[in-house]
Amino acid sequence: WTLHLKNVTVSLSGQYECTFATYPYGTKAAKIQLTVKVEEERHYLKKVWLNQTLEIPCLEDMTSENLSTYHLKWLVGENGRKEELVTKEPSCPAVYRNSSVLDGRAVHLGLNNTLMVFPTKITDDGRVFSCHVLYHPERVQKSSTTVRVFGK
Repeated sequence: WTLHLKNVTVSLSGQYECTFATYPYGTKAAKIQLTVKVEEERHYLKKVWLNQTLEIPCLEDMTSENLSTYHLKWLVGENGRKEELVTKEPSCPAVYRNSSVLDGRAVHLGLNNTLMVFPTKITDDGRVFSCHVLYHPERVQKSSTTVRVFGK
């Protein structure tokens, strides 16, 4: 016995029960809890000059939304692995991690949780920075930004 759900949305989250009659044992039932998680991701490209400050907004098209009330983290990807740079809990100061990828450069959160890295190096070219915002245990929004570094 299988239940097939199409066009799954968060509204389908809940408890499902399958009941059937058997002979001679009577009615049998099984319950399952379904949690539908939503994970949205947007991809961006950021061009920056060599030795300048790299500024990446967390969620570019949602700058008016106050992200300070949500759990937030910034990661940087390199060679197929992701390394955490900054985490921010609501009503708490940001926690910065020492990043081997960014080799000791200055990293901090700017206004509206914009990631700021100084100075930009040629090794940042092609690097992917991602911001994850946890709105609800079942709803995460991500933005990934690929960096292109240019020199004069």
